[in-house]
Amino acid sequence: MKTYLRILQYARPWAVFLPQYLLYTILTIVFSLANFTLIIPMLKVLFDKTDQVPLQAPDHLPAFRPSFDWAKDTFNYFFADVLAAQGKLGALAFVCGVVVASVLLSNVFRYLSLRLLAKVRARVIRNLRRDLYHRIIQLQLGFFANEQKGDLMSRFTNDVQEVETSVVNTMTAVIKEPLTIVAYFGLLFYFSVPLTLFTLVLLPISGGIIASIAKRLRTQAKQSQGTLGSMLSVIDETLGGIRVIKAFNAQDYIKEKFEAQNDQYARTSRAIDNTRDLASPFSEFAGVSVVAGLLYFGGTLILGGHSDLTGESFIGYVILFSQVLTPAKALSSSFGNIQRGLVAGERVLQIIDTEPVIRDKPNAQLLPPFQHQIELRNLQFSYGEATVLTDINLTIEKGKTVALVGPSGGGKSTLADLLPRFYDPTGGQILIDGHDVRDCTIHSVRDQMGIVTQESILFNDTIFNNIRFNTQATEAEVIEAAKIANAHEFIAASPEGYQTMIGDRGSRLSGGQRQRLSIARAILRNPPILILDEATSALDTESEKLVQEALTRLMKSRTSLVIAHRLSTIQHADEIVVLQHGRIVERGTHDELLRQSGGLYQRLNQMQTNGALV
Repeated sequence: MKTYLRILQYARPWAVFLPQYLLYTILTIVFSLANFTLIIPMLKVLFDKTDQVPLQAPDHLPAFRPSFDWAKDTFNYFFADVLAAQGKLGALAFVCGVVVASVLLSNVFRYLSLRLLAKVRARVIRNLRRDLYHRIIQLQLGFFANEQKGDLMSRFTNDVQEVETSVVNTMTAVIKEPLTIVAYFGLLFYFSVPLTLFTLVLLPISGGIIASIAKRLRTQAKQSQGTLGSMLSVIDETLGGIRVIKAFNAQDYIKEKFEAQNDQYARTSRAIDNTRDLASPFSEFAGVSVVAGLLYFGGTLILGGHSDLTGESFIGYVILFSQVLTPAKALSSSFGNIQRGLVAGERVLQIIDTEPVIRDKPNAQLLPPFQHQIELRNLQFSYGEATVLTDINLTIEKGKTVALVGPSGGGKSTLADLLPRFYDPTGGQILIDGHDVRDCTIHSVRDQMGIVTQESILFNDTIFNNIRFNTQATEAEVIEAAKIANAHEFIAASPEGYQTMIGDRGSRLSGGQRQRLSIARAILRNPPILILDEATSALDTESEKLVQEALTRLMKSRTSLVIAHRLSTIQHADEIVVLQHGRIVERGTHDELLRQSGGLYQRLNQMQTNGALV
């Protein structure tokens, strides 16, 4: 219930639609009741008991009062008038006309309520998906390392869709059907208290059984949603690694992996459908059983002379009661549907409720423009209990280039990720001009940094928009940035020039071309601090040369932190820092480190030199 109410909060402000929706719903119920109560005077005409009508009709038009007696007396007044003036056929035509008008008004107001509800449903889903997307954007990188992308996509698509179909669509049942049932029972009590009390004894029995079915549905739905997330993860891995799958002839292996998840999802979905579909026939059987019991009990009362109901009134009562089964059945079915939607809603709200670890302090300040130096002071970092960086002390003067080298797993990329606050250190400080970055807003820190990584992150858009990304640069500025990045030539040769679509993650471009677009994007941003994370390691020799030239231009007059495996690319760095097992083991210029006999840098250089000669 808490989850359901939480989801409905996304429909706020309630005052915009709830009074109007309640009005339409009440009018729908009023005219629906009129449709079936009019059966009684129709039966009187057909059973030739119209001689009783003048006795029941008032001699003047009753004054308005909000009660069933007023509606009954008003109808009898006009009915008696038509009966006296036009006879039985005229009275029958009058009743039929009133029924048609009542049905028309009932459906008009029902349509208006559904139209209003559709607007509310769209608002709820829009706001829910917006909050989910905004929270995903806010969460730290470490969150995505622990989550399956397919499962996150499932929450955006299937889970939100399930919330719409199973929860929001049942708002009409949760609001309208209880009001309808209360109104019908109010009228039934008006007709006969003993008969209505008899039905109230039988109905809760079927309600209890339906509630147990709904509880079972909730458990099955949790299994189903989790299985779907795993299946989507397999699909995502397949699409992302299709080249490797084909190269290793792993089609059968990946098919088996997918089919296992697909079969499990089919089994859980089938179990859910079987359980959910049980609610409707059972409620119908229970309803018919109650009607049969009502006919028997009511018949004994009337035949035994223990009831004031006439034959036509009893038939009208039974017909009216049978209509209670429709909203009761819809309500019971909606409870079954809601269970699946609530599980989906919980999965969505679980992400929305996840607080980002990396966030601005309440009194965070803007980081002033970079002027002097970056200092890492006694820096430490751990992933859980695994220590990655220990006692890192490093100063990077403005305009200098510092390179990080060392074996894989030494903490180079982690150290670089700490500067733009992708993670926060678990110990020590990162100071920019004496300001601890944790005391500054994330936006102001990252606004002064440009990042070029080994994997070029591009978007399925035009070349122009990828370079201009999140800036207001003019076309001339974009072209100039492309020229500096050695990218203008291949862009000009593209089919649509700068308006060429590059495909998903730049799939229509070569690795060197993608990297040069990333560099052009960083150049256009013109950041004072530059982070290069193995920006040339995945390129061939010719592409590396072009990219290295572009990087040299980009690094000019900027403060740069460079991570490199190829030592030849950082020989001219102002300082080279060698990391091993999360500690600084050597530091100095290229020539100074080569003179350290038996040093790690010297060994790495010899290995790469010998490898190049071979």
